[in-house]
Amino acid sequence: MTTKRDFYEVLGVERGASSDDIKKAYRKLAMQYHPDRNPGDKAAEEKFKELGEAYEILSDDQKRAAYDRYGHAAFQQGGMGGGGFGGGGGAVDPFEIFREVFGGGGGGGIFEEFFNGGGRRSRDGRQRGSDLRYDLQITLEEAAGGVEKELELEKLGTCDDCAGTGSKGGGTKSCSTCKGHGQVIANRGFFQIQQTCPECGGTGQIVSNPCGPCQGQGRRTTKSRIKLRIPAGIQQGSRLRSSGNGEAGLRGGTAGDLYVVIHLKDHDVFERDEDDLHCTVPIGFGVAALGGEATVPTLEGRAAVKIPAGTQSGTIFRLRGKGMPELNSSRRGDLLVRTQVEVPTRLNSEQREKLRAFADSLGGENTPESEGFFERAKRFFK
Repeated sequence: MTTKRDFYEVLGVERGASSDDIKKAYRKLAMQYHPDRNPGDKAAEEKFKELGEAYEILSDDQKRAAYDRYGHAAFQQGGMGGGGFGGGGGAVDPFEIFREVFGGGGGGGIFEEFFNGGGRRSRDGRQRGSDLRYDLQITLEEAAGGVEKELELEKLGTCDDCAGTGSKGGGTKSCSTCKGHGQVIANRGFFQIQQTCPECGGTGQIVSNPCGPCQGQGRRTTKSRIKLRIPAGIQQGSRLRSSGNGEAGLRGGTAGDLYVVIHLKDHDVFERDEDDLHCTVPIGFGVAALGGEATVPTLEGRAAVKIPAGTQSGTIFRLRGKGMPELNSSRRGDLLVRTQVEVPTRLNSEQREKLRAFADSLGGENTPESEGFFERAKRFFK
């Protein structure tokens, strides 16, 4: 016979752990070993069932007290518990605690269950739908100017056949198992435990004449398109809420919300720092030495920057108001242009001779960077 592991060991908590600690431990491990995250992994599936059994017992004060006193014997057939509490093997519904099911979203986004927005059902069986998350990638230009995006989602939507009620015109009736109370009494040896009715889920009502397409749930998988306005100046990681565009509620319950998380694609030219933009612009050796003008890119097109004579590599020029717009404001950040002096890589004999003569004419003058460096480095050459 297989020996069950200690339930506290299964969840990785101490025997004196609080209810919150037990719940947190279960959430973390249930997410790790959820079958949807480990398709085809039998070991993970068994681990998930073991976690469900342990949480079912330790999350209930009465069951936990019995387990602390009698161990597994309190829940075994013929044992001190006289038939057990939960039957084990994942009897607890992990989705009541935590849901994170990954699926495919339109437009290359990652679409997933974001929150368990459902909570408990009302007495008529209605339950709020879960909130959903959609990860959306946009370009820097789209973030700068604002853009409207159409999202294509596959989610649980309201069943058209029954208008979300779950019933083909029959409504609901009192549950015969719990007589409409939503709770049942179970005798466990010298214990008497009140439990949620497994037939109606605690609502006291069951659907009459269940709708076939949605099997009485009032919702089924549908595809929908949602238009969303992205405001100008939005930042990486910003979260936009689209009210009522999450998962449909159970049996006509309120729909959840859709949360769109913004991700900015890398740009070929610019790097963003809050509302400022940075870019590196190459300038010729002659322009750097003699001065002149350089053409630099901006989000609106090209701009000219005056380059003073003797400009060094790494010099930064600030173009005010040429950065990103500030969210919900008329103010704009700046564009910071860093120069990179280009050194010629291929010289003909005439150019090489002229450059050598030019270098000889300079001698040790007009080299402020070199002079400063060697002054600082003197102590290394003593």
